[in-house]
Amino acid sequence: MQFKAIQRILGLLLMLFSLTMLPPIMVGWLMGDPDLSPFWDAGGILFVTGIVLWVPVRRVHAILRTRDGFLLVTLFWVVLSLAGLAFVFSDAVAASFTDGVFETASGLTTTGATVFIGLDGFPRSILFWRTELHWLGGMGVIVLAVAIMPMLGVGGMQIYKAEAPGPIKDAKLEPRIAETAKLLWYTYLALTILCVLAFRLAGMDWFDAIGYSFSTLGTGGFANHDSSLAYFSNPAIHYIAVLFMFLAGANFGLHFIVWRSASFKPYLEDSEFRFYFLLTVAAILVVALSLYAYGTYPDPFDALRYASVQVVSVLTSTGLVLGDHSAWPSFLPIFITLLVTSGGCSGSTGGGMKSIRFLLLLKQAIREINLLVHPRAHIPIKVNGQVVDEQVVKGVWGFFFIYAALFILFMLGLMADGLDQVTAFSAVAATINNMGLGLGDVSANFAPLSNFSKWWLSLCMIMGRLELLTVLVLLTPAFWRR
Repeated sequence: MQFKAIQRILGLLLMLFSLTMLPPIMVGWLMGDPDLSPFWDAGGILFVTGIVLWVPVRRVHAILRTRDGFLLVTLFWVVLSLAGLAFVFSDAVAASFTDGVFETASGLTTTGATVFIGLDGFPRSILFWRTELHWLGGMGVIVLAVAIMPMLGVGGMQIYKAEAPGPIKDAKLEPRIAETAKLLWYTYLALTILCVLAFRLAGMDWFDAIGYSFSTLGTGGFANHDSSLAYFSNPAIHYIAVLFMFLAGANFGLHFIVWRSASFKPYLEDSEFRFYFLLTVAAILVVALSLYAYGTYPDPFDALRYASVQVVSVLTSTGLVLGDHSAWPSFLPIFITLLVTSGGCSGSTGGGMKSIRFLLLLKQAIREINLLVHPRAHIPIKVNGQVVDEQVVKGVWGFFFIYAALFILFMLGLMADGLDQVTAFSAVAATINNMGLGLGDVSANFAPLSNFSKWWLSLCMIMGRLELLTVLVLLTPAFWRR
């Protein structure tokens, strides 16, 4: 293990991240916030910590191996989640250290689960910082998918880049990972700007347009108002949010290919995107028809609008809401919560298992059924017209088992802390999938939870954002052997 090299890079990253405190300081200064010291203090602590880590090993240069990458990424996300000091230092928020860590982890992992109440009275700098965390976390996930996840062998991008040739591999955005990450960042930035302008034209002020765009493109659920999207009565704003949440849940590499080719054909040719699109449309129709049939929204257009926002928000793991789906009738609360299991596409800012894995599991299940009828048949699994290697299919099943096992473990931990089954189930679904919306005692927010549950779910959020295996591999003895 290249511990000194990891320490050097971690120090540099912390110094760089300390600069992200400057935008909320600027916003607070422009909008007249009385106290900006929380950001100066938090930024200063981060910068000094980075200096302390970097200076002793600043001359160390070593090529990082796969194992070093796993440790570095995990350490970086854990350390930054522990750095929720701006919330702790702010008298307007008066958060405990536990609440500060939970809120920061929720922001960076783009989960959107919050422990704060009374957002409409918060300083603008704090509100901006919360949504900025989403935007930075979403950007970090894109780079993570390109630069780190291929090391897993079963990550979403690995399926595309190595095992299942498709638009991403065929197009070869750039031969170097750094250049590919840069192109994806440009795509992310361009979509963010378009979203800001669309929200502004629909009637939001600039502050809300930027804040909600950060949450929308980062697929995080933090909002500037307690009522989230329901604060705005304009249906145009709701449908703009639906559009950009859907785009944020799709593969950003695919967006770039569509832009470069000036054609929507790559969308139509991509198996994962087609599955993602059809699942979204089908779920919206089921929910809209149910809301109309049960009389929850007698106007069919209202039923469609509420269903569209809620389904796309949960499916993409965004968490912005228009209504409280926990109060909707019949099977709808559980049905909507389960949608996040599929999640967004690989290479998106969305959470969940990712649509490509869900699609492969579905194809494998169909193949097993067909083999019962034709035991000697050779039935390959194909994605984008190409045969998927059996090792990839096995890897996806392995990931699914780990996902299910950890889901149960985290749920049992919450139940041992006194939560009922519905609350525990939905809280884990909300955090391991980085979606943020719960049922039961956490349907409004996560403030009622004990400190243990908040730390437990903070770990759940980080593991979910790092695709589980990135963290679990650190616990294996083989990882630490020379």
